[in-house]
Amino acid sequence: MQATSLTADPTRPGFWRGFFSALTGKSVGWAIGLAVVAALMIAPIFVPPLPVLFGRTLFIAIVLLLAYTAAGQWRSPPLPRWVVQLAAIGLTAPIATLAVYLVSTGGDFHELFGNPARVTGFIMIGGAALVFGMVLALGGLYRERDAQANAQALQFALERETLQRQAADAQLKVLQSQVEPHFLFNTLANVQALVESGSARAAPVLGSLIAYLRAAMPQLHQGAPTLGQEEALVRSYLELMQMRMPDRLAFALAIDPALRGVRLPPTTLLTLVENAVRHGIDPSEAGGRIDIGARRNGASVTLWVQDSGRGIDEAQAPGTGLANLRERLAATYGNRAVLTLLGVDPHGVRVEITLPADQA
Repeated sequence: MQATSLTADPTRPGFWRGFFSALTGKSVGWAIGLAVVAALMIAPIFVPPLPVLFGRTLFIAIVLLLAYTAAGQWRSPPLPRWVVQLAAIGLTAPIATLAVYLVSTGGDFHELFGNPARVTGFIMIGGAALVFGMVLALGGLYRERDAQANAQALQFALERETLQRQAADAQLKVLQSQVEPHFLFNTLANVQALVESGSARAAPVLGSLIAYLRAAMPQLHQGAPTLGQEEALVRSYLELMQMRMPDRLAFALAIDPALRGVRLPPTTLLTLVENAVRHGIDPSEAGGRIDIGARRNGASVTLWVQDSGRGIDEAQAPGTGLANLRERLAATYGNRAVLTLLGVDPHGVRVEITLPADQA
């Protein structure tokens, strides 16, 4: 089994790319600033002039920065990366200080360690480099951890938003699958009634139903049909119903042409119109009239379907179509969509849907 490397291997693919990416102008600026501050602090108690001291502190600061950045490319267990970075600072600070003093003494160890003043300077500069290096390293690690936490929080928020959107889409598909058979079964039941009664209109109505379904089925599966497509679907449905009861049903559509490009949940208007036929016009011996319209009211769009049929029956439970439509509107628009049922004098029902214009 191949042994795992425990170093920040410069031959590892991506090492140098990550190294130079982490070695930013900001980090170099901090190193230079640290060198200036350190040189100014020790200048009053050191014999060498300020430019010489600045050269020494700058060399140490740059070496510490390079060591810290290289250790940041650590990718192997068991030691975490931050431990390796702090250890790199702890080892590099005295080594870099030693290199500076060896240069000043021409590489003479006896001259360095045999001179008490130089030993004191070595300890002071090495100790200061170690302390400043550790403080800045810990600060950098804290900022890095904070940035990672913010990035993770943003990622979680994006994932949560994606899951919520997927859940809403799934809910819409489930509700739509409930609406389609509800509409089709009701329409086929009307055709069945004509056939069983032996009406001569059964064949023409059946032919119209086939033509209607050929046009309507593709629209039922669209994600968000336009109001213009809904208008055509509703008109076909009402023409079909009018063939079944020509003396008991009249209708009119008054939809603003400028709103025909507005997108809606599938079968929004069709659900209201079918509800008006089933619960308003059909039960009434005299039949009635259905008016469908749409207009823009400032920041909202209002759709309405009004019938002059039997009216609201307080004892009757709400229909499945309207209940599903409320849920589909809530899933699409949240609380920004409102569906309202109103009684109409002397009899009839008006259903209004208000949608936000910026989402409709």
